[in-house]
Amino acid sequence: MVNFTIPQLRAIMDKPKNIRNMSVIAHVDHGKSTLTDSLVAAAGIISMASAGDQRLTDTRADEAERGITIKSTGISLYNEISEEEIPDAKMPKDSAGREFLINLIDSPGHVDFSAEVTAALRITDGALVVVDSIEGVSVQTETVLRQALGERIKPVLTVNKLDRGFLELQLDWESMYTNFSKHVENVNVIISTYKDEAMGDLQVYPDKGTVSFSAGLHGWAFTLPQFARMYAKKFGVSEEKMCERLWGENYFNPAEKKWTKEGDTANRAFNMFILDPIGKIVQATMNDQLDKLEKMLSALNIKMKKEDLELKGKALLKRTMQSWIPAHKALLEMMILHLPSPAAAQKYRAELLYTGPADDACCTGIRECNPEAPLVLYVSKMVPSADKGRFIAFGRVFSGTVQAGVKIRIMGPNYVPGKKEDLNIKSIQRVVLFMGRKQDPVDTVPVGNTCGLIGIDQFLVKTGTLTTAEDGYPMKDMKFSVSPVVRCAVEPKNPQDLPKLVEGLKRLAKSDPMVVISIEESGEHIVAGAGELHMEICLKDLQDDYMNGAPLKISDPVVSYRETVTAETDQECMSKSPNKHNRLYFKALPLGEELTNIIDDGQITPRDDVKVRGRRLADEFGWDVDIARKIWAFGPDIVGPNLVCDATKAVQFLNEIKDSVVAGFNWVTKEGVICEENMRGICFQILDVTMHADAIHRGGGQIIPTARRVMYAAEMLSQPRLMEPVFLVEIQCPEQAMGGIYSCLNRRRGQVFEENQRPGTPLYNVKAYLPVSESFGFDSDLRAQTAGQAFPQCVFDHWDLVLGDPLAPGKLRDEVIAGIRKRKGLAVEVPPLDRFKDKL
Repeated sequence: MVNFTIPQLRAIMDKPKNIRNMSVIAHVDHGKSTLTDSLVAAAGIISMASAGDQRLTDTRADEAERGITIKSTGISLYNEISEEEIPDAKMPKDSAGREFLINLIDSPGHVDFSAEVTAALRITDGALVVVDSIEGVSVQTETVLRQALGERIKPVLTVNKLDRGFLELQLDWESMYTNFSKHVENVNVIISTYKDEAMGDLQVYPDKGTVSFSAGLHGWAFTLPQFARMYAKKFGVSEEKMCERLWGENYFNPAEKKWTKEGDTANRAFNMFILDPIGKIVQATMNDQLDKLEKMLSALNIKMKKEDLELKGKALLKRTMQSWIPAHKALLEMMILHLPSPAAAQKYRAELLYTGPADDACCTGIRECNPEAPLVLYVSKMVPSADKGRFIAFGRVFSGTVQAGVKIRIMGPNYVPGKKEDLNIKSIQRVVLFMGRKQDPVDTVPVGNTCGLIGIDQFLVKTGTLTTAEDGYPMKDMKFSVSPVVRCAVEPKNPQDLPKLVEGLKRLAKSDPMVVISIEESGEHIVAGAGELHMEICLKDLQDDYMNGAPLKISDPVVSYRETVTAETDQECMSKSPNKHNRLYFKALPLGEELTNIIDDGQITPRDDVKVRGRRLADEFGWDVDIARKIWAFGPDIVGPNLVCDATKAVQFLNEIKDSVVAGFNWVTKEGVICEENMRGICFQILDVTMHADAIHRGGGQIIPTARRVMYAAEMLSQPRLMEPVFLVEIQCPEQAMGGIYSCLNRRRGQVFEENQRPGTPLYNVKAYLPVSESFGFDSDLRAQTAGQAFPQCVFDHWDLVLGDPLAPGKLRDEVIAGIRKRKGLAVEVPPLDRFKDKL
């Protein structure tokens, strides 16, 4: 039975200090959804017996079928904490009462759905990091943890799947302890590498209660403070002291009843007082030693129903452990004591999230978590609603209170303060709370809570900021850890279904934070995603949900490339305007990999203070400080890793053509000269300009095509090259499968750069770089080569230069580039320098 009502839930929303917004993040298959079930069961939404098997937050049919989470799912849980679970002395000082609201988001672990994790992290303040106790910290654990730390989100850790160690591998206690301490150490290494200095020490420690040990499938978990409470009275010491003794190099000699700092591993406190009792219960249960089990249960003061004791094997073990150390108690204790409330978190997250001045009404409202301040709500994703074709905007209230019927300003990602573009003023029809598969309507939602909004989906594509303040600024855009590098062209089999396809693509673009929809000049509709699995899910959704099953023709997947230059233009390029009255002199030079990556990561942006940015470019990258302070634009899409700079000396009226040059620059960086792919890592410098005296003869019609032509020429004369996306592949396999991995990677231009044996196991971890263009069918090929023993995980890592000159005869020009140009409906030959005027 659900043990709370919506009015109860709504009442607690007004107490921001009793709210915890948190995401569950981890590598694929480390047990996030099964662990979430225990928290859902504690709130009475599902039964304890089905916790771990039901995976309530996997709401789609294909999630249940494949056994993986595809979309992040929000659920609001009401919990009342008893004195026994958390004593009064331990309760957070600022909490009002013992009722807590947990707004939980279960996120996917597969790298192709990393964008869902980013969307979940933006609207939460804490993260539960789940690590498999056998497999340990994997590539995606590091990716999601890095993203969390970048958003100033506080992590706590649970080492999951303990049941595997007890039942499947039957490890000895010392091996288990060594594994646990290694996993905690690995997580702490990642945290110390990527943490934000402003946040202080975020590392996790078992003896401080920020690490729990769990078995999500069987629904049990514990923290060291829980066991310390059990043993503190027996030993006559404080809980804190007992907690410290249960971890690390602390040993107990039962004969002398003394604590020492060294001794036999069997006497290690963690092994003796925690793993040993659990191991005995597991052994008695699995060997049907019911008398022994009943004796232990009465010693632990655990009462079980008669029908529970009639269960056998794992079912009995699950029920016994749930009665003794249920997972929700350990997890709730960790969340309530160690994760921040919105009132605490928004103080240090406000400056990171809000793009406006730090002292305006909106930013002050966010920092103070004030329900009376102007509304600021960030929509992080659009969720398809039950009635086909409509979407619910899912987001979090960062300031003020949201209610239905009030007119609000909807600012899309392209909104610029002071302009009208990408701004709508509309009212919300309904406000709902997300409860996994269903939504419950409420009248208002105050600051610090997540909610869904109905009736504004036609004004938002993926994300946006909602505010009631006339002078409000938008929240910062989210930075994704993956890139949409795999593309497919789609067209309907029946031409009369084209309107359905266009509408379906619009809906698909709304439903997924990462997917990019574009139309080529040739009229092709292109869907771009993060990887093979992501594309497969997107295309299935497009066909089945958004086009009502209308058949589609889908091209083979293709890869996005980038165009770059590798040398400075050896001679300046000049182009005349169509009326022959204006001349532009340009050159191009490479930005360098380091600076390009810094711009990509958002460390240098168009919004930075001009002098500070100029000084940094001069000091770190050796730029001329005058040129560094005269960066006109970043491109493409306003923030891309290409620059156009003013390097002229004493040219009058230059600002009058600035907008036209920037327009030409954005056009050029979106469609390079070699095969109309985006440019990357190019800096264009304006060296000189000759302009007609009369402004009417130097308008956009004269300057834009001229700027475009001269930038193309500069690219052509600076040793242009193509860049291809490269995956980082992590493969786990036994030693005998290594040969198959190497032969499979060698055939696909892969490069192994690291192989480590996992301590205590016969398994190896292989890391390699694999070009995305060679990755299609890699999974099945690898499994065939290694008889199914190797499991690859691919994540986009970097852009790499393609060997060879794209303008010289050879395979690159005649096959790769010719293929891309043909697909885009362009002339197969790259036009020579003197033909640009014909191209325009």
